[in-house]
Amino acid sequence: MTLRLLSPLIFLALAASAEAASETVQGTVFEDENRNGQLDAGEPGIASVSVSNGVDVVQTDGEGRYSIDVPGEAIVFISKPRGYATPVNGWQLPQFYYIHQPKGSPPGLRYRGIEPTGDLPETIDFPLFKVDEPEQYSALLFSDPQPQTEAEVDFIRDDVVSELIGTDARFGMTLGDIMFDDLSLFPRLLAVVGQIGIPWYNVAGNHEMNLLAENDRYALETFKSYFGPPYYSFDYGDAHFVVLDNFEYKGNGESDPADIRGSGGYELWIGKQQLKWLKNDLEQVPDDRLVFLAMHGPLASHIDPESKAINTQDRRQLFKLLEGREHLYAVAGHTHTNEHHYFGEEDGFRGPGEFHHHVLATVSGSWWSGPIDERGIPTAMQRDGTPNGYHVLRIDGTDLEIDYRGAGKPADHQMSIRFDVAHYRHSADSNRDFRPGEMNDGRFNVDELHAADIVVNLFDGGEKSRVSFRIDDGEPVEMKQTRMPDPNFVETLHRNTDSMKPWVKIIPSTHVWVARMPNDLEPGTYTVTVDATDEFGRAHHAHQVIEITGSSARPGG
Repeated sequence: MTLRLLSPLIFLALAASAEAASETVQGTVFEDENRNGQLDAGEPGIASVSVSNGVDVVQTDGEGRYSIDVPGEAIVFISKPRGYATPVNGWQLPQFYYIHQPKGSPPGLRYRGIEPTGDLPETIDFPLFKVDEPEQYSALLFSDPQPQTEAEVDFIRDDVVSELIGTDARFGMTLGDIMFDDLSLFPRLLAVVGQIGIPWYNVAGNHEMNLLAENDRYALETFKSYFGPPYYSFDYGDAHFVVLDNFEYKGNGESDPADIRGSGGYELWIGKQQLKWLKNDLEQVPDDRLVFLAMHGPLASHIDPESKAINTQDRRQLFKLLEGREHLYAVAGHTHTNEHHYFGEEDGFRGPGEFHHHVLATVSGSWWSGPIDERGIPTAMQRDGTPNGYHVLRIDGTDLEIDYRGAGKPADHQMSIRFDVAHYRHSADSNRDFRPGEMNDGRFNVDELHAADIVVNLFDGGEKSRVSFRIDDGEPVEMKQTRMPDPNFVETLHRNTDSMKPWVKIIPSTHVWVARMPNDLEPGTYTVTVDATDEFGRAHHAHQVIEITGSSARPGG
């Protein structure tokens, strides 16, 4: 829970009350050799496992035992250590926590909350199983699957989940907006994603909130009932994974109780309580380990750097906690764009080096909008021109790479190539006069060639990416990264307004490269090859055939 919305006086009063009502709980983290979930005689305890009440973090002793104070309401949870796995339920959700909420969730939240848990048990024990965790492994990263209807659960099932059955990834994670406000869809979606067959962690987003909650404290009751704590950590291999909740719900205020959306809005804050927990958590993690942070809201966004709804307001406090760690990476979702940020001293991060923050493409793309393909699924191109999809995290010790994958696309589909002849300029009105794609295709005459640009969208590119093109076997021409709308998305939106969600708008993409086409090409057919190097130094290639025709006009005579 979090009290960060409350005034200092109320906060202190509640904190004092909670402290007075706190109890001490004890238990054992143990190796569950017979996998029955119970601590049986002879089963060994596991030493040096972090146990938390949401603020404090203690470590188990040599026998796996711990003792920690628990306030009136809290979630007691462990940080899974390397070489062990937590039990999972039938939906592959890790079970690493105990919810202590004696009176349960407050009434009037509309969606399922937490049933009263009553008094604390005499002990809270946590089972773990020994597993092999190699230094090299992969994990799946989803962001914003965000089904608004039952049909959109179908889209997630058929567009993304089915192709991942049999994956060699060790676990998966959804970076928030698992839902789209209708929290009754949780069981069905969790059952579908569970078919991938690997442990699946989850991050809280703004669309998991109970919007009838009076304030942030009880906004995530439904999320907690399925997944446990909204912030937590676990180890896998040489990496320490940290999940953060960086949304502060303002409360539904005086809105109509029948309005499930409420009226409070939200801002992006990690909050003092969570930062205190993180400080305590990281004190148990050696400085030479990889720390991988996952959250829903970006630490910063190129879309509107001043917006409190898409930029984490207390990120400098987070940076301070991370100072001195060489191996850091952070991912987020929320904006339905691909973005890369590199934080340095001017941003409040003092190193060493830069802190790489990656905003990931979303499963739902443009919120399941757009023309329907042959399977009956919306094309759902993101508003930055990226096909909807997911990412594959690859870790080798403390090094990592992240691969973008377009849903239903081959792994090497990493860019689009289009051509822009200046007088078209993506006019909405001109769509009626051209067949789909004609305004940006590779056939134009020698007169148009003088005004033609090549436009490349490297879907997961950033400021460290490099893009060039060449005609046949000619010399490569460097392209310039240009903040501009993606021409594919512009045309898709103009032609398919009726099938797009009403809030889907054109925005400048951060990963488009532009160059002028050579104007000395003779009429003929050529191959354009685009060579790109991404943020991780990996090479990508794509080809497009162009046709240059003769002049469209002849002098009279």
